[in-house]
Amino acid sequence: MLLEQVSQRHGFSLSFDEQPIGGSAIDATGEPLPASTLEACNNADAVLLAAIGSPRFDALPRDKRPETGLLGLRAGMGLFANLRPVKIVPALIGSSSLKAEVIEGVDLMVVRELTGGIYFGQPKGRIEADGDERGFNTMTYSGTEVDRIAKVAFDLARERRGTLCSVDKANVLDVSQLWRDRVDAMAPSYSDVSVSHMYVDNAAMQLVRDPKQFDVLLTGNLFGDILSDEAAMLTGSIGMLPSASLGSDGPGLFEPVHGSAPDIAGQDKANPMAMVLSAAMMLRIGLKQAAAAQDLENAVDKVLAAGFRTGDLMAEGCTQLGCQAMGEELLKAL
Repeated sequence: MLLEQVSQRHGFSLSFDEQPIGGSAIDATGEPLPASTLEACNNADAVLLAAIGSPRFDALPRDKRPETGLLGLRAGMGLFANLRPVKIVPALIGSSSLKAEVIEGVDLMVVRELTGGIYFGQPKGRIEADGDERGFNTMTYSGTEVDRIAKVAFDLARERRGTLCSVDKANVLDVSQLWRDRVDAMAPSYSDVSVSHMYVDNAAMQLVRDPKQFDVLLTGNLFGDILSDEAAMLTGSIGMLPSASLGSDGPGLFEPVHGSAPDIAGQDKANPMAMVLSAAMMLRIGLKQAAAAQDLENAVDKVLAAGFRTGDLMAEGCTQLGCQAMGEELLKAL
């Protein structure tokens, strides 16, 4: 309803086509990513993705689990760049586990490579070797893969505050040494962007010690998966953060950073803000409707400033609402 209302206000129409993926697709078809879902996504102007998992699928073979459907969707849509903005909302400073003076003014973007690295590298598997069982995965990147994600990060840094920090483990990993070399090779083409490098363990520490030092964080798939969730908690709740996954062409995929939270499913407790902000990213980046996106973001700010909170953000003096009631307040604010 939020998207319908904001689209009418700004004079464009949206056509919605709902398709199953993950747990709902397994229940319906036995597969986490039906071919019809991937086809519909590739034929759309933009894709807005909800949470997909549940513990009841954990015992399935790896290729039948919900997360395999998500990886397949990213690969099938050619989505190699994941953008995760982390911006502190003034009304929520008290919700963070960090001191206000540490997080006040934080505004950073994690740029995570999404279709390469150890999650997709071959060979991988489990074998019997030397009388024992051994599991193995391959972390691998080509220069081309590094170049295309680095370009996304450099372009974003140029549009923001002109500072790029590339995160790797080049003191240990050959693949990270290649990553660092390719970033350095691109840097002269962006003389207006200040480039630095940081080992991933130090970056994890610096995110909680002094997050304001970061503007754009560029990193690979595994490190980005971890660091972006850590960065999400700077805001006080992972339920506040959207993301966008983009390719060279074709539609983008927009989704909350959080998962499905099965422990509160069906209890009207979930925080809808990350999904609303993901819809705003979809409007701004995927559909080029910046004014409509700003309206959605303003509605979120207005509701939070008025003291309305879901349980994950609850603080003294605020009014706790369920998911549905929070949606109604957002509609009023819009």
